[in-house]
Amino acid sequence: MLPIAMVTGASIYLLYHIMPEPVHAAGPVLKRIVDVAQPLMIFTMLFLTFCRIEPKELKPHRWHWWLLLIQGGLFTLLGLLAAWIMRTVPEGSGGRIILMECAMLCLITPTATAAAVVTRKLGGDVPGLTTYIVLINLLVAALVPLIVPLVRPTTDLDFWESFSLIMSKVFPLLITPCLCAWLVRYLAPTLHARLLKHPDLPFYIWAVALTLAIAVTTRSIVHTNLSAGLLLLMSLVSLICCAFQFAAGRYIGGHYKPRQQRIDSREVRKVTAGQAMGQKNTIFLIWMALTFMTPETAIVGGLYSVWHNLYNSWQLYRAARQ
Repeated sequence: MLPIAMVTGASIYLLYHIMPEPVHAAGPVLKRIVDVAQPLMIFTMLFLTFCRIEPKELKPHRWHWWLLLIQGGLFTLLGLLAAWIMRTVPEGSGGRIILMECAMLCLITPTATAAAVVTRKLGGDVPGLTTYIVLINLLVAALVPLIVPLVRPTTDLDFWESFSLIMSKVFPLLITPCLCAWLVRYLAPTLHARLLKHPDLPFYIWAVALTLAIAVTTRSIVHTNLSAGLLLLMSLVSLICCAFQFAAGRYIGGHYKPRQQRIDSREVRKVTAGQAMGQKNTIFLIWMALTFMTPETAIVGGLYSVWHNLYNSWQLYRAARQ
């Protein structure tokens, strides 16, 4: 389903792009629809995920701190290196800085809300992954305002303005679904029971959201002014970051036992941390690029989305066969 969603999203935009000019007049309206639909689908996916989780299950685990250290540490190191390059070799460093910013974004971007959908289908620890989603978003809100001004010193936002701006994006789509789910759990148990009867509903919502995300990515690539060589390098950077984070997450996760005693498989333990670190909220990545860096770096969000969804497709296919 995921490759079909990706091909469908790209095809929809390419078909729209070759249509006569009068059809393009609907572009602004379609963009507004997508801008509203994507957050609603993300909210719904996370709401349905929280409906399946007991509040007491959301507790930090030791592997959380290792993943936070890796993501935050590498983001900081790349930021300091990029700042040093800009000060020592200001001429001709534009392409290198763009690539480093792309890597920074790929590393620090929070875990996707849809990661819980894949983790559940693969038999992982959904409460553990959901806890990490909360922790990594808090880290992003604190770390990005500190490091980005070193790379982009022209930004007009100070730390607290940047922190508030990020939290304003995170809170409605992270905390609110949690509170709504728990209200439904305790105040409307009949509705809660009905929602639990449709475990695959978040997956199908994710497929639609992925179709829209790939359509937006295709639009960015079609209209970019970047050279083909730089686009290829950005694609390579996003692929390396994706492969590294899935591998690092699986490696670290394999050394820790999940809280649920019934989950005892080494492979399942690795899946949870791998999804937590490797599957990214690429919509949020694009927003961070446009807000704190440059429009050129926003393209890497779409490129990363291709890689992590191809890997997820392979994982789901392998799990279904097994």
